[in-house]
Amino acid sequence: MAAAVLLIGPALADDCANPEALGTARTLEVDPAAFGRIGTMQYRQTLPLAPKEVVLTFDDGPMPPMTTKVLEVLRSECIKATFFLVGRNAKSHPAVVRQIALDGHTVANHTQNHPLTHMGYGYSVQEFDAGFRTIAEALAPDGARPAPFARFPGLFNVSAVEQQLNARGVSVFSADFLADDWLRIPPNQILARALARLEQKGFGILLLHDVQPGTALILPKLIQELKARGYRIVHMVPASGKTVAIAAAEPASKPAAPAPAKPTAAKPAARKPAPVAADTATVEFSFVTRWRKYYEEQQKAAAKNSPKIEYFNVADR
Repeated sequence: MAAAVLLIGPALADDCANPEALGTARTLEVDPAAFGRIGTMQYRQTLPLAPKEVVLTFDDGPMPPMTTKVLEVLRSECIKATFFLVGRNAKSHPAVVRQIALDGHTVANHTQNHPLTHMGYGYSVQEFDAGFRTIAEALAPDGARPAPFARFPGLFNVSAVEQQLNARGVSVFSADFLADDWLRIPPNQILARALARLEQKGFGILLLHDVQPGTALILPKLIQELKARGYRIVHMVPASGKTVAIAAAEPASKPAAPAPAKPTAAKPAARKPAPVAADTATVEFSFVTRWRKYYEEQQKAAAKNSPKIEYFNVADR
């Protein structure tokens, strides 16, 4: 088998103006052909990271001022991360999208509208196509393009869509652990959960949200703790020459001419709807059920100010 990734490092040590910064230890090139589905929260495969190596990923942006604050912190620490952007937010804040790319971060796709409903196959494909297209439009003035990386909203993955994205040369990302920064918990709990889960796992992909105030607030402390505990930041980028083909928007269809009136006929007996085929199922229901249970348990724990930090792991596909 050909080499799946190309490891380059150290990445930015010579360019960092802050001698005390954590920095980015190395760059890891990801080939979607070898790494189609990534992250042990849902899949059996994750990135080939060494112990104490961490990949930072941020979802849902761009949304100033939170995203810009996150960028400031990362810039001061010479850290490169991956941002999974929502297309409609990219359209509203194209300057922030370009700043993310100009700062050297990886720009990826988190769908156009971040739907947290059960997405069917056709709707999911349209969401990812529109997301790539909108993000590409925001990056176009600087000649940049989005990476062939995608993440489902809420991690509500659809197998048939994963296969379609992989066939187009797009890696689908889950994560290895969370910080629960989208829950209604205090910032100190966000920090504690991120660090405890990292210590438990030892390495991996951390999922954060750059639109959350708590994330921007704890990020400097998180980086400080990573440095004190001997962790190293890895920046993931597409393998050389790997890009995603941007699907053109479908042209608006013209309204059809009214059909001539027909004689009224007796209505046929109503039929039961045909069952939905397995390959067009709206979501992976077993995962969604576990996710909702996890969310409810974490909310209860937060309400009781509990130190509970466990998280589910469903690497069953």
